[in-house]
Parts: sequence; structure tokens; C-alpha cells
Amino acid sequence: MIDIEVSNVSKVFKRSNERYFSMKSAFVAFIKRGLRKAPKQTVYALKDVSFEVKTGMTMGVVGKNGAGKSTLLRIISGIMKPTSGRVKIKGKIYPLLELGAGFHPELTGRENVVINGLIMGMSKKEIYKKMDEIIEFAELKDVIDEPVRTYSSGMYSRLAFSVAFSVDADIIILDEILSTGDMAFQQKSRQKVLDYKRKNKTILFVSHSPKSIREFCDEAIYLEKGTLKYKGDVEKALKLYESK
Repeated sequence: MIDIEVSNVSKVFKRSNERYFSMKSAFVAFIKRGLRKAPKQTVYALKDVSFEVKTGMTMGVVGKNGAGKSTLLRIISGIMKPTSGRVKIKGKIYPLLELGAGFHPELTGRENVVINGLIMGMSKKEIYKKMDEIIEFAELKDVIDEPVRTYSSGMYSRLAFSVAFSVDADIIILDEILSTGDMAFQQKSRQKVLDYKRKNKTILFVSHSPKSIREFCDEAIYLEKGTLKYKGDVEKALKLYESK
């Protein structure tokens, strides 16, 4: 069965050709241009990308910065619309892209767990049932009732990661999040990914770490300047990635 089907997806952004080195130069250019709009340049973040991910597969996504990886993840997650093409998803999808994006600094860790759980589609009953597990995984028992503004960046990330991984989804999208926390917490996080694999969850895994791609992925795709150059064997995808 196919859980993710990406068909001829393209994403175009319009960017201004004008570049300014100061507020003065920008103002002068505006006066000279008058009411005419600044010329726009068409930039393809993705161009005619197609691939499938089977149920229970972990698909790696590799490519240099600017290859279109983040744009692709946002389109698959439903955060962003493609300019053309379509994406079909079978099952409940959860993207772990921006950890803690919805945290409120003045609320306690516990309160933020509840709010973020609700945002993720969990019921209050589910959240409170998993609360102790989330706190234990994040290793924040002593400070969970303190405002998150008092947390270090590592504590903040651990709590966000723990909340995100408490969601029971069929498809998980991971974008460079296994570097969260110290070495011990990173190992716990890696184990969590392996647990998802054992449960036959479908995973889309983006990383700049060849070691992680080799460890988790069954296949991989290689993106270059918005174009899908290869899909298949992990080693062949990494060879293309590392040769550029």
C-alpha cells in the first residue's frame, strides 16, 4: 500500500530582482519607479517532483541547503500549497518540523504540554493519560511546573520533542530533529524512531547526516536545486549527495 504519493509537484516563488544596500537606495528606487511594481523573478523551489512512499517504509530525503527539502516537507504536511501537482496522503500525518513553535514562554511546561497536545489533535483525556510519560521522557520532572521562559534551550527542545512524539500518527515527518538535547537524549530519540519503525509507521526522514540516513532509511531520494535526481538505494542517493 502507498501512504504518500507525490505527483508532479512544483512550487514557484516570486522574488524581487531589486537589491538595496541602504534605506536611502531603497527610497530612491521607489521614487524613480513610482507606482510601477518592482520586477519579479520566478524561482522554482521544486520542479515536477514525483515519488511514492509505501506503508511502513522509512524514506530518506537528502540534498544540499536550498535543494527544496523543507519546501517539500511543508507541502506534504499540508502547511504549504504546491503551485502545481498534487499530494495524496493515506492515514494521519504528523510533521515534526519546528519543535515548540506553539509554546508560550509565560506558561508552565505542563500547561504548554496540554495546549500543544490539543493543537496536535489529541483529546484532554489522551494528554493527561500521557502526561507522566511525556515529562519522564523529557527529563523535566523538577521544573515541569515552572514557566518555560526559565528553561534552557536544551530543556525547551526536549519538552517539545517529547510532546511531538506522543502523538499517535500513521505517518511521521522528521526534519533534522535528532540533534535535540545532549548525547544521552539524542540516543533516546533515536530509539524512539526505531520504535516507530517496529510499529510499521511510515516515516519521511530528512537529515544532513549520512550516518543517520543509513541507520534508519530503507530507501532515499536525492534533491538538487528543486529537482528530484534519484530515488532508490540509500547508498546511491548518499553517493550523489556527497559528490556535490
